[in-house]
Amino acid sequence: LNVGGLIQLIPGEERMLTPLPLFHMNAMATSSMTMLMSGGCIVVLDRFHPKSWWDSVRAAQATIVHYLGVMPPILMGATAGAADRDHRVRFGFGAGVDRRLHEVFEARFGFPLIEAWAMTETGGGVVIAANVEPRHVGTSCFGRPGPESDVRIVTDDGSDARVDQPGELLVRRAGDDARLGFFKEYLKDPEATAEAWEGGWFHTGDVVRRDAEGYLYFVDRKKNVIRRSGENIAAVEVESVLLQHPDVQAVGVAAVADDVRGEEVLACIVPRTGYEPDLYDLLARSIVADCLHRLAYYKAPGYVAFVGSLPLTSTQKIQRGALKVLAAEQLDKSTTYDLRLLKKRTV
Repeated sequence: LNVGGLIQLIPGEERMLTPLPLFHMNAMATSSMTMLMSGGCIVVLDRFHPKSWWDSVRAAQATIVHYLGVMPPILMGATAGAADRDHRVRFGFGAGVDRRLHEVFEARFGFPLIEAWAMTETGGGVVIAANVEPRHVGTSCFGRPGPESDVRIVTDDGSDARVDQPGELLVRRAGDDARLGFFKEYLKDPEATAEAWEGGWFHTGDVVRRDAEGYLYFVDRKKNVIRRSGENIAAVEVESVLLQHPDVQAVGVAAVADDVRGEEVLACIVPRTGYEPDLYDLLARSIVADCLHRLAYYKAPGYVAFVGSLPLTSTQKIQRGALKVLAAEQLDKSTTYDLRLLKKRTV
């Protein structure tokens, strides 16, 4: 139960608050089981309610909260006040916190957000968490694997990635039983199960990198990597930069077909409330200019499409499949701006 570092559980005294349903693997393998085994209490909300979140935290007397990546930006958007630290929370446990908000969230609310990695398929077989210092806050670091986990990072040709080179994360349980704690199989799909376990390793579909000290950093889902003129572009990286623009409320980045480059970057953007459509052209150019300043030129959006909303899951994550369909539908619309000519190599 006590994995060390910042994750120390006091038997019989912990109270965990989670907005995730019990049918999620988090509840089955982590939240509810952890509280049951430690003699603690789990409080399950029907969903994340931004306006009443801190009231729920205080009412539950929560010592641990489970967070989703979408939550910190919303909570940081509320007016700061003395009540921000009126709680008993010792740490939050989750994944996907916006890198630019990680440190300031912790400073404002007074507890660490411990980034972790796991999947439905890995169950309790492999869980990796940034539970010890240095946590490398604000870098998408999710810690180093423990001795119970074997990890590889491989490139597209199957070779092991170099230090800091992005590649797909492969995992298995250390020891004689590589599948201990993992899922049994994909229902009625033995081919998919065999493919996932090719070579005796579980292929996660997550693109990560590992630094010289063994810390792992999330880059993106493999399926969310845009391939433009031979360059790999992580949609999440572009989204993180776009969200720093003051007139961008929400954003989803997807690939669209390009006759010359194979794929091009299209950003579906929900502008801030009250922004005038007559100014969309100027806003689109401002957004791309900002990206060109912060990113390699080829990563900036070639298209900017203004939309009313993004397709989201029940846990407020972007539905990537639906986003790709939405992006393709925007190409011929008047609220989409083709700015590919702005993407020029400068060196």
